[in-house]
Amino acid sequence: MDLRYHYLFWKVAHFLVEYKHYRILNLSPDQDELWLENPRMKEGNIIRIVRKDLDWGNWVKKDLELTSVNGEKIRKSLGKRKLHIKNLYISTFPPVDGDSRLFLDPMSYHKTTIQPILFHGEDGVKELKTHPFFSKGEWELPSEVVEANVEWIKNMTMTASSKQIKKEKQLFERGKPFFTYFFIAVQVIMFLILELNGGSKDSQTLIQFGAKYNPLMIEGEWWRLVTPIFLHIGLLHLLMNTLALYYLGTAVEKMFGRSRFVIIYMLSGIAGTLASFLFTSNLSAGASGAIFGCFGALLYFGVLYPNVFFRTMGSNIIAVILLNLVLGFTIPGIDNAGHIGGLAGGFLAAGIVSLPHVFRPLRQLLFLMGSILLTSVLIWKGIGTDSTSWDVDTVNGVAQERIANQEWEEAVNILTPVVEEGDPNAQTFFYLSYAEIKQNQLAPAKEHLMAAIEEDEGFHEAHYNLALILIDSGSREEAFLHAKKAYELNKKDKNYEKLYKELQRSP
Repeated sequence: MDLRYHYLFWKVAHFLVEYKHYRILNLSPDQDELWLENPRMKEGNIIRIVRKDLDWGNWVKKDLELTSVNGEKIRKSLGKRKLHIKNLYISTFPPVDGDSRLFLDPMSYHKTTIQPILFHGEDGVKELKTHPFFSKGEWELPSEVVEANVEWIKNMTMTASSKQIKKEKQLFERGKPFFTYFFIAVQVIMFLILELNGGSKDSQTLIQFGAKYNPLMIEGEWWRLVTPIFLHIGLLHLLMNTLALYYLGTAVEKMFGRSRFVIIYMLSGIAGTLASFLFTSNLSAGASGAIFGCFGALLYFGVLYPNVFFRTMGSNIIAVILLNLVLGFTIPGIDNAGHIGGLAGGFLAAGIVSLPHVFRPLRQLLFLMGSILLTSVLIWKGIGTDSTSWDVDTVNGVAQERIANQEWEEAVNILTPVVEEGDPNAQTFFYLSYAEIKQNQLAPAKEHLMAAIEEDEGFHEAHYNLALILIDSGSREEAFLHAKKAYELNKKDKNYEKLYKELQRSP
């Protein structure tokens, strides 16, 4: 083959890499076949260039069939619904038995479509100049092509490809991580502090050191949106989140840089805690929301660089997110609201700060305004002064705090609407009766204690308090039955034993 066609082969490749931003997928050992990819192209996601003197049309047909099979494999590996391949032949002459339709009609194989294109002889350069896809290129060939010309254009192509690869790698290496290790150290230290002060699985210890506890947050302790990020419940919980933070945190910190990573990590952690507060009443803690925020940041990276994202980690990241969410919905005890909140928070936070050297003020402003609006709506919908809109555990917790502070009337005001209009449980009735007893409202307290016992026959405190009220009202026989029940349920309580024995000795 004339050196001019070797030169043209590499000139086409250089145009695709340098100006059309294709990425080299594969170069054959003989350097006469080249596969390139650009997922952003609607037509020609994949381009194959073949340098060969064509002889017979049957060879072209067989070659296209083989190419279609390989294209289908590529389509499946890239996870694409459809794949469009431009198959370019650079040849001195057309096939001897050339069929004009051979290079006109595209052929399909399953979900892969191949458009064969032939550039041959002197007409090949003319066709490149007029072809819609290649018309913006410079296709004038040197009057005399020598080996040095071919090597020069080939080196230009490979250099452009190397720069492209280097530029992509730089997206993942913005700097060395520091705050990932800092956050790991903080959560390990806090775990040791919890273990030394009652244990990381002890509810009171967790509440004392700042776990997410809805009643206290409603009471105004909003700093609990932050502190749960650094607390963990049990060694396994700590190890799993530490391992996840090590791998995800370092990746995100390298991509976004240290300051942006801190903002993303903290905002997504707060978003996770807020979502957990709004949608679940359980006592909770952990860095899971912030870690899911790292997933969200990676998804935003995928929005900015979809081709790099899906070629490197995209499919794995999406699969891991879906797997974790499915497990969260199927395994009890997992705070899925916190996970989803953290995921959304991380995506929005990444959109606000963007990536280094990617300044898009309008988009970043829209992400900021959208985040503020979404948070405001969720808080407005999720929190209210009407206790009937709270879940029963939160109601009981808030009432318990008011009782502990001897705010009897406030406790009654919180509990009464829930008893009358909401969905109370035994604890709700008991706390209301306790506050009423302290206000000397014995008649309603008696009714609410009986309601508590009806809800939970084994509620020994309710039996004991009801026995005391019945004694005051003169119903000693009935009081004896409840005192006996309380003692039988909890024989370790000295007050129960004392009251039971006193009533037992009474005539």
